[in-house]
Formats: sequence, structure tokens, C-alpha cells
Amino acid sequence: MLSNSTILITGGTGSFGHTFVPLTLKQYNPKKLIIFSRDEMKQWEMAKLYGDDPRVRFFIGDVRDRDRLYRAFDGVDYVVHAAATKIVPTAEYNPFECIKTNVNGAMNVIDAAIDKGVKGVVALSTDKASSPINLYGASKLASDKLFVAGNAYAGEHGTRFSVVRYGNVMGSRGSVIPFFMSIADQGELPITDARMTRFMISLEQGVELVWHAFGDMIGGEIYVKKIPSMKVTDIARVVAPEASHKFVGIRPGEKLHEQMIGTEDAPYTYEYDAHFKILPAINKWADDPARIKDGCKVEEGFSYTSANNSDWMDEHALIQWISNNNKKIGIF
Repeated sequence: MLSNSTILITGGTGSFGHTFVPLTLKQYNPKKLIIFSRDEMKQWEMAKLYGDDPRVRFFIGDVRDRDRLYRAFDGVDYVVHAAATKIVPTAEYNPFECIKTNVNGAMNVIDAAIDKGVKGVVALSTDKASSPINLYGASKLASDKLFVAGNAYAGEHGTRFSVVRYGNVMGSRGSVIPFFMSIADQGELPITDARMTRFMISLEQGVELVWHAFGDMIGGEIYVKKIPSMKVTDIARVVAPEASHKFVGIRPGEKLHEQMIGTEDAPYTYEYDAHFKILPAINKWADDPARIKDGCKVEEGFSYTSANNSDWMDEHALIQWISNNNKKIGIF
């Protein structure tokens, strides 16, 4: 599907883009892969990684700018929507800006994709969109709803929209592992709560989930990969074995445990070998055999959180992952 196609990724100079681009070039050899983002310096630095590769193109633009998206999507087959305002406190203190990017930007992507004949769009979401308690999560829930409904909005145009949702990305810039590594020599690590847990997913696994969504989707599905959990205290112990822990309390808008599927979604959720799929509650799409495929409906009251997970990452596995990825941690 993605082979010999034109693919565009919004927010492509971020952590996800820096992994998606080289892996997709190697796996699918697309005709063209366009990195769409608003930071010219990040594009300049990223361009150095690909030299004169004719498949890689860069396009300055902002998802808030509908006209610019129309120009960028001309001739594009598939879009990965990764652009977002992601930092929880930033969204809380700049709510208007968060909405402009995460909600208005999603609407612009949907309109441009339909009108320009894009075949498929996969939007990146977050665990914080499930039962949100902060503006970032609420804005991404709104975005998810827009992309799901976009399949009906497309009408006869045929553009399909789906969403992938995952939690804490190991080693990404601003995440807990590089943060702990940066202050490990201070001898004390701040931890919000001793009970706190987080899902653990690599960027490579996130990319593979997007690939799977493109190949599997009929439209409107939310894909949730099965991934292990880990206690934050255990992460801290791996990163800085000699450091003490200072418990500082949960920050505003922060959850004790990550949640990717809430009990309210259980009636529409199906389980597969490596992932779950939340089907749309609208238009009876949740009963569509083409969307269900070989999935098994989860039990009533089911939820998927980092606390009730059956799969846990042990300290040895994290030590091995850090050793294999040490040079990349916190860069992107």
C-alpha cells in the first residue's frame, strides 16, 4: 500500500517523524515522503540526515493554516498526522493555542485530505484522550472524534481516517527516562507518587502500529497496541541505582496511571493478538464485520490501564533497551 506512494507527515520533525521517516523509506521505498512542519531550523537539521535522497521533501507550514495544507496535500496518497501541542502544562497555560493546533488543526487536515483526494489518514493520539482530565487530553479526544466522524464527512470522496493511540514513548524528548538521566548525578530523583505506573512503548513500535492501521483500516477505528507497563519507581531505580527518591506529589492534570481504553469504550472494543481496536459508536460501524474482522469483543466493564495490565516490563529488559538506544535517548 505505502510502496511507491506519496506520503506526508505533519509535525514530521518531532520524535515520531525522526523514526517514521527512515523506517518507512527502508520498508516501503515510497515515491515521495514529505515532512510538513513549521520549524525551519528543525527541518534544516533533519535534511542533513538524508543528503540528496530524492524521495525526501520538506514543506514549511502549520496545520492551523488550511490553505497551506491544501497546497501541501496536492498529489499526496497517505497522511500521518503527528503535529500537536503535547506538553500538558503548556496546554493548560495556553489553552487557545492548544485548541488552534489540536482541534482546528485536525479539522483543517480532514478538510484538506478530503478535498485533495488523499486515500488514507492516520492520526496519532495519546492515552490522555481516554477519560481526559487535562486540556491536552480533552483536545486530543475532540481530535479523535473528528477523525472518526471524518469518514462520514468524506461522503463519496472515499478518504479514510483512523487513529492510533499509545502512551509513554520510551526515550523521547521530555519523557521520564531522559529526564531521570539528566539529573541522575544529583543523587535524588523527584517522583510524583510511589504508586505511579506508565505504559512503555518504543518509537519503532509506534511506527509499526501506524503501518498496521494503514493496511487494516476501513475507517473510524482507534488502534491501541498491547504494550508492557512499569512502575516509575522501577524506572528510576534502573536509570540511577544509587539515587534516592523524593516524592513530590501528583502535578495538576497528571494521572496516577495511564489509561488507553476506558470502560465506556468496552462495548465497542475488540481484542486481537497484538492490539485492541475501538470501533466507532456512530452509524452502527461497531457492528460492521469488515471492521471487526477476526477480533473478539472484550468483556463488559473492560478497561486497559498501566495498572491493570497483564504485561509488565522487568528491570533487566529496560536496562537492555537503554543500552541499545543510549545514543538516541532524549535527542528527538
